Amino acid sequence: MRASDLLTIGELARRTGLSVSAIRYYEERGLVEPIRTGGNQRRFPRSDIRRLSFVLIAQQLGLSLGDIEEELRRLPHGRTPDARDWQRISGRVREAIDAKIAILKKTREDLDGCIGCGCLSLARCKLYNPQDKWAAEGAGPRVLR
Repeated sequence: MRASDLLTIGELARRTGLSVSAIRYYEERGLVEPIRTGGNQRRFPRSDIRRLSFVLIAQQLGLSLGDIEEELRRLPHGRTPDARDWQRISGRVREAIDAKIAILKKTREDLDGCIGCGCLSLARCKLYNPQDKWAAEGAGPRVLR
């Protein structure tokens, strides 16, 4: 790699809009790996602009830093995600979002009809508790479907 293909940490910060301390943090997390000069200065490949941009965009889309680290670890060393990688990543994210939506929809549906069985209506109760069988589980609400 030629010296002209490498950026100082300050140059990388200017190009990505990140602070130098944020870049150091991402380095500690293994998201970027600078090359060290003979004087122990950090030099980053230009491809780290795209790599850090991916991190920022993925965070804005709701991925945790742990999720992002996992996705970048699946790529060959130091490579920036390409369109095919993003299709794969977005598919996994979409599945997680769909699961969260299903839980929220179920919660919304159950909200009006149930208060955890201090029951509003024995005729409609989804958790009907004949002979107080849930009492064996202890005091307080025990079941939420």
